[in-house]
Amino acid sequence: MAAGEAQADCLFCKIVAGDVPATVVRETKDFVAFRDINPQAPTHILVIPRAHYPNAGELGVAEPELAGTLLAEAAAVAAGEGIDETGYRVVFNTGAGAGQTVFHVHAHVMGGRGLTWPPG
Repeated sequence: MAAGEAQADCLFCKIVAGDVPATVVRETKDFVAFRDINPQAPTHILVIPRAHYPNAGELGVAEPELAGTLLAEAAAVAAGEGIDETGYRVVFNTGAGAGQTVFHVHAHVMGGRGLTWPPG
C-alpha cells in the first residue's frame, strides 16, 4: 500500500471516511479533529491527517509540510476551544512503548487544567 493511503483496519481511517462516529470539532481538507473518547483533561482533542501515516516520525519524513501544518491545526483547535491563552499541551505518542494505541499519526491537544511535568 502506498504511503498516505487509507488502511481498511485503521480506526482513524474509518473516522475520516465517516464509517465510525466521532465528535468532530474541526475539519479541513487535510485534517479532522475530534474529542478523545477517554479524555485525560477537560479539553482533550485528537487532530489527525486524513492521509494515513503510522506515526509522527513517518509523517515528518514523508510529508514535512503536512507535519508542520498538523501543528498549526493543533493551535487552531486550542484557540477554538479557548485554551490557547491559559496553555495547552500537544503530545505525539510514537510506538506502543510510548502509549500509542492507534497507529495513525495523531496529536493530542490537552488543556483546561494544570498539566504537570513529567506527565507519567
